[in-house]
Amino acid sequence: MNETTEIRKGLNGVVADVTAVSKVNPETNSLLYRGYPVPELAATQSFEAVAHLLWTGELPAAEEVAAATRHERSHRALDPEVKAAMDSLPTTCHPMDAVRTAVSVLGALDPTAQDSSPEAELEKAKVLFAKLPAVVAYEQRRRRAGGPTEPIPPREDLDYSRNLLWMTFGEEPADEVADAFRVSMVLYAEHSFNASTFTARVITSTLADLHSAVTGAIGALKGPLHGGANEAVMHTFDEIGIRPEESQEEARARAKAWMDDALAQKKKVMGFGHRVYKHGDSRVPTMKASMDAMIAYAGRSEILGLYDGLEQSMDEAKAIKPNLDYPAGPTYHLMGFDTEMFTPLFIAARVTGWTAHIMEQRAANSLIRPLSAYDGPDERQVPGV
Repeated sequence: MNETTEIRKGLNGVVADVTAVSKVNPETNSLLYRGYPVPELAATQSFEAVAHLLWTGELPAAEEVAAATRHERSHRALDPEVKAAMDSLPTTCHPMDAVRTAVSVLGALDPTAQDSSPEAELEKAKVLFAKLPAVVAYEQRRRRAGGPTEPIPPREDLDYSRNLLWMTFGEEPADEVADAFRVSMVLYAEHSFNASTFTARVITSTLADLHSAVTGAIGALKGPLHGGANEAVMHTFDEIGIRPEESQEEARARAKAWMDDALAQKKKVMGFGHRVYKHGDSRVPTMKASMDAMIAYAGRSEILGLYDGLEQSMDEAKAIKPNLDYPAGPTYHLMGFDTEMFTPLFIAARVTGWTAHIMEQRAANSLIRPLSAYDGPDERQVPGV
């Protein structure tokens, strides 16, 4: 290393590898999964079909949908060993800690953990995809109960999204709720070499097993600069104050005043801006439409007032657009999820993208080991030597 060495902090602008899983099309500012625009997938496809697309490269045919549905529904139950591990954790820990622990236990239980053949990796991805809803649902219930409780058994007659909501709340969701949830899962499923996905690929490059890579990815996702941003959005709403009796315009005015003050104090407000998108996150309009549907269903126009006030103030002051976390947070809140459960829901979606990248990394592996530029003291002697 010398004076001319270029340091790219955060690997900003560095192209680390190739991928066929997803890309942001700069010409249309749109996110593509295996070439398909994500808004089109969210409008027309089940989350199960999108998972199949990410893993295999193609949308499933009718017979493949039927087979995948049978397989996913046969692996939905919460394993007793996983429940015991989760019950051993305090409810004061972050739910991400519980989900991370659960995935690690699932890896320890998997008799094929060290089999890295393509067939075994795909099977592990499918099973983990099927099991995570029970983990996330039980963690919400465990926290609400203040400790161990009885999980709600899965139902084989419900699709993925409806079943996750059923296991969480014990009632079948309204169509508006189930569809908004499905859309959020599709939008959160994949996003190229983001921090958690890159973490998963780095771990995979050492030839570690799939569950280790996913466990590491969960650790990366926990941070507020990545997955935790959707929680931070709701904390902002809470700080401003959610008042159901308030009109939309009253809420908008209070939110705008709060944002103006926050920006004047140079506070970092989560839910805005994105390193990849320069003209606004392409996923936001689709998620915003689902949020609007949830607001109309719940009759909570004050939420829209808070949303609009913050967005307007940020746009006027900084011309910075919202990212996906901004509409996702209020949407999950209206569904009844605790704020700290928002990022575990992100896991349930992103595990599809993570495992697609893990399999891609495994297929053409090279150990990921970047260099560093040393800026410490020059060589020196230990005193007394």
